[in-house]
Amino acid sequence: MITLIIISGRSGSGKSTALHVLEDMGFYCIDNLPITLLKPLIKHHPIQPRVAVSIDARNIPEDLSHFPEILDTFDPSYVKAKVVYLDSSSSTLLKRFSETRRKHPLSDGNRDLQEALEFESTLLEPISNLSNLAIDTTLLSMHELRDIIKSRVASINHKFALLFQSFAYKNGVPIDADLVFDVRCLTNPHWKPNLRNLTGRHAPVKNFLQEQSEVVSMYNDILHYLESWLPKFEANNRSYMTVAIGCTGGQHRSVYIAEKLYYHFQDKWENVQIRHRELYKIK
Repeated sequence: MITLIIISGRSGSGKSTALHVLEDMGFYCIDNLPITLLKPLIKHHPIQPRVAVSIDARNIPEDLSHFPEILDTFDPSYVKAKVVYLDSSSSTLLKRFSETRRKHPLSDGNRDLQEALEFESTLLEPISNLSNLAIDTTLLSMHELRDIIKSRVASINHKFALLFQSFAYKNGVPIDADLVFDVRCLTNPHWKPNLRNLTGRHAPVKNFLQEQSEVVSMYNDILHYLESWLPKFEANNRSYMTVAIGCTGGQHRSVYIAEKLYYHFQDKWENVQIRHRELYKIK
């Protein structure tokens, strides 16, 4: 059995970092593999049972369109293939290119950087549409991305990886979310002066929220939904699920609900994780 991890995504989204992590974890890695060489690589690969390749928009466009057909030719009893797609907001990618002063591989005299990024999204749709895991790197540091790759991608023995993520709607819904729950209708601890600078991890905020009947009802409804449907997703060969809980600032309500769900489901699956997207900003 060969484990094949295919890393793709727009330029500047972190593909090289992801591939380096997998190489450190013992994968045989190839950067910028021509897509037509994917089948020969697996067919004649005697070196390592764990292979990771990066496939990006530098491929011939016509070849990228055949990605679904190529992936479908692999025998699942011999090749366990997973597609990981990395992306960031266009504004973030523009900033990263500006800071590094690197040239986008698709930009030229007739196509500026913004147009190149949009064109790249179109070219990579055959891959992004088949991704098993999408990772939004917009607000991730390099260290955070490395940790996610280690825990969610390199841990190949886990049959089902479940991530609970809190976020702030004011900063946008995470593009890697599979299920999104909006808890902005709940009483906001932000308006309590003694709770404003705390988070949903602090005892005073927890005590305040668990005393609100609407919070209890919301949590129980989300819990019931997830208990009913997460096993269905797993049974449908889903390897990764990201459950995002959002409130206005991503500090109190979403953090509290996400934490409770995380601790509840820890005993049900081996690989359950939590991430609070906005908390690193809080001093």
